[in-house]
Amino acid sequence: MAETALKQTGIRVKLIGEDGNAFYILGKVERALKEAKQSKEFIDAVMKEATSGNYDHLLATIASVVEVE
Repeated sequence: MAETALKQTGIRVKLIGEDGNAFYILGKVERALKEAKQSKEFIDAVMKEATSGNYDHLLATIASVVEVE
């Protein structure tokens, strides 16, 4: 099975001024991706990549796929 490429979706997610907890951020982004009808494979790939490193890696991954507000 080929890896799903991560891409900027243009989906806006308000994170600035919100809870900075990693699980909160992941949940909010996952919800936004689901509401925007992104594929399960894409969402799974985002979550896998975001959780594959430290907190800074998580934030960088999230910012690479959604527009952080």
